[in-house]
Amino acid sequence: MALCASLWALPAGAETIAITYLCERGASVPVVYVPDADPAVAVLYVEGRLINLQTMPSASGARYGWPSDGASYQWWEHQGRARLGWQDGASDAVTPIYNDCVPQD
Repeated sequence: MALCASLWALPAGAETIAITYLCERGASVPVVYVPDADPAVAVLYVEGRLINLQTMPSASGARYGWPSDGASYQWWEHQGRARLGWQDGASDAVTPIYNDCVPQD
């Protein structure tokens, strides 16, 4: 429900794809992708809060983050697996939060 509320500002008719990932340590991460938005968006529900991320350049897969010079979450999906990390704004180092996330059946 909370994910739906955060998507109210999407363009009319925008396609959404909802996937819940099961990550290491049994963490569940619901994600709503909006590939038709400009830029494409991923909205994650993590640790009791919504995280809105935009598509970012990547060599392969789909990487989402927040375009700024500061620190931000980073969601990276590649070949059916995903991971969530925290990117330090000063060093660009990414600290893993959840690895090996796979879509739940």
